Amino acid sequence: MTARTLSPLDRLLGDAQRAIETVLGAPPALRPNPAAGQAEIVLEDDERRHSAGLMRINHVGEVCAQALYCGQAAVARDEATRAHLLDAAQEETDHLAWCHQRLRELDSRPSLLNPLWYAGSYAIGALAGLRGDGWNLGFVVETERQVEAHIDEHLESLPSADARSRAILGVMKADEARHAANAESAGARVLPPPIPTLMAAASKVMKTVAYRV
Repeated sequence: MTARTLSPLDRLLGDAQRAIETVLGAPPALRPNPAAGQAEIVLEDDERRHSAGLMRINHVGEVCAQALYCGQAAVARDEATRAHLLDAAQEETDHLAWCHQRLRELDSRPSLLNPLWYAGSYAIGALAGLRGDGWNLGFVVETERQVEAHIDEHLESLPSADARSRAILGVMKADEARHAANAESAGARVLPPPIPTLMAAASKVMKTVAYRV
């Protein structure tokens, strides 16, 4: 039997379901949580709040990544590019689940603005994808490089006793680097200025807000 070709309506409904699961639900991870082998250390209240703020930022980052990749995949012209984006999105689902679980362990919650983060990121992803697959993949590379940079910042800022959060972020960083390398190999184009600068500025606003809200 041949695989059924999805219609634009099928894809739209699939994107809507993914959006609801990402924003309102807790999608399951396909891979084991990297924190599973790390003991839970009781943190001081200020340390716990700081860890929660950082992990909320990372959770928002994964919500945005889901939306970006889905928006880009929705308008991708090449099936191989679409498959690349959706494969990366699946690994981002693992990250989303791990960050969500860690937030619960820290007696905290995801950002209240996740619907807004998702909608904005989906729109940006679709607009990037309309420029063509080379630019589409270039956007992936720049996004992942910036995510790597903020994960490095969080690894330095996390309380030293928070080994569980560190374990999660370590695997996330390796995955993001691989996504960027795969996109480069698939023909990503280098984004022209001022796009990377604008992306970094938008990311800074998101991180500042998501740490608290």
